[in-house]
Amino acid sequence: MKLHRLPQFDRDYKKLPVGIKTKLHRQLKIISENLQYPGLHVKKIKGQTEIWEARVDRFYRFSFEIGGDIIYLRRVGPHDKTLDNP
Repeated sequence: MKLHRLPQFDRDYKKLPVGIKTKLHRQLKIISENLQYPGLHVKKIKGQTEIWEARVDRFYRFSFEIGGDIIYLRRVGPHDKTLDNP
């Protein structure tokens, strides 16, 4: 699948620590190749119909939507902050 970064995702990305950016790059490569990879822990965000979340690591998440063969990256950041504003 192709990845498309939305403007808010890019703003969030700029604020991430370098180590988290490295982990995020790894996870984005995986999600583009295999959306069901177990280490991503992909699941729908509660209360949202079409917005999903995946793990960067234990404390960081990213949210996304799927449209056809494109994954639209919405937000990235600390777990609670990202999921409160998907």
